[in-house]
Amino acid sequence: MIEKDLFHRYIEVYDQQPEQLFFAPGRINLIGEHIDYNGGYVFPCAITYGTYAYVKRREDRLVRFCSDNFEEVGIIEVHLDDLKKDPQHEWANYTVGVLKIFADANHFCKTGFDVFYYGNIPYGAGLSSSASIEMATAWMINTLFEFNLSKVSCALLCKKVENEFIGVNSGIMDQFIIGMGKKDQAVLLDTSTLDYTEVPVELENMSIVIMNTNKKRGLADSKYNERYGECQEALRRIKEVNPDLMNLCELTPYDLTYIRPIIDNDRLYRRAKHAILENDRTVRAANLLKEGNVHAFGRLMNESHRSLQFDYEATGVELDTLVETAWQLPQTIGARVTGAGFGGCAIAIVKDDGIEEFIQMVGKIYENKIGYVADFYVAHIGDGTKEIELREVA
Repeated sequence: MIEKDLFHRYIEVYDQQPEQLFFAPGRINLIGEHIDYNGGYVFPCAITYGTYAYVKRREDRLVRFCSDNFEEVGIIEVHLDDLKKDPQHEWANYTVGVLKIFADANHFCKTGFDVFYYGNIPYGAGLSSSASIEMATAWMINTLFEFNLSKVSCALLCKKVENEFIGVNSGIMDQFIIGMGKKDQAVLLDTSTLDYTEVPVELENMSIVIMNTNKKRGLADSKYNERYGECQEALRRIKEVNPDLMNLCELTPYDLTYIRPIIDNDRLYRRAKHAILENDRTVRAANLLKEGNVHAFGRLMNESHRSLQFDYEATGVELDTLVETAWQLPQTIGARVTGAGFGGCAIAIVKDDGIEEFIQMVGKIYENKIGYVADFYVAHIGDGTKEIELREVA
């Protein structure tokens, strides 16, 4: 059991027993990519992989972080009265950022604490390991210090961590679903209002397979912020003739003809085109899943990937090799990139009786073409951020 092993690792590191345990999952997005910062609909779900955080409060104002995933880094120490981004802190900047943004919002940790993290989300794979550790930390301090914030409020603060502390212009999707996810449910989220609908994911005799390119991707170092800027510039040009427009995803596919000459730039038009069509696809896809039409849902997944490949240019040879190989196999219902792209992971809906052959075939072709192996996981949709009672671990 992961929790029991980490309980003993905490004792090894800090020479004391932890008092509480928290968990925040990773996520996959079934469809609706690069539109949460454009005011559109997204359709993610939480997965059972995630971040565990064992913690014990201190009596002083020192905070000590340690991660089993970065054992070579050792313990990182910060003081609650001196919270700032430090390149030497590496992964811990996400946790320090949570403390800083919460403090800026007048949610002050009364004392320090010793925390030990472990994540079984592949790092840098586009499954939101950063948002997972943020939400684990946020819910931890919210509980420890009785801030009485909702999970949505914690998610909004963690989005500010990414935007203002880390420097990535991401939207709300990752933190929201990591906080609000439920077992066997996807969430159709309107990112402009935070209204949402839970949709059961019922894939009879089929499963979601995560395909990891093993090409590491850092959002702040990728073209993510560049795509955000391109969408903002397209929006700015449209607002010159439509000043009431707040987000690209308020537009419909019928508006594409009239906005093209207004944007007057092919690259910016293609970015806006993706956002507008992907938003429409996402709403249609969620309705299809509600109706149990998984095959039609899969076709929209394929369309989504092509849009991200050609209009948004957010895939790359590694992701395209996985997805296009998956499309050629008869057991594949649909496949697409999941997450920001530029490396990371893709997902496929695969017939259960063909999963073993699927992994062998896609893996072989990928390794032959790319030169290194991809990893594959069968995804299980799980609950969102929570505290785990220690008696469940004993």
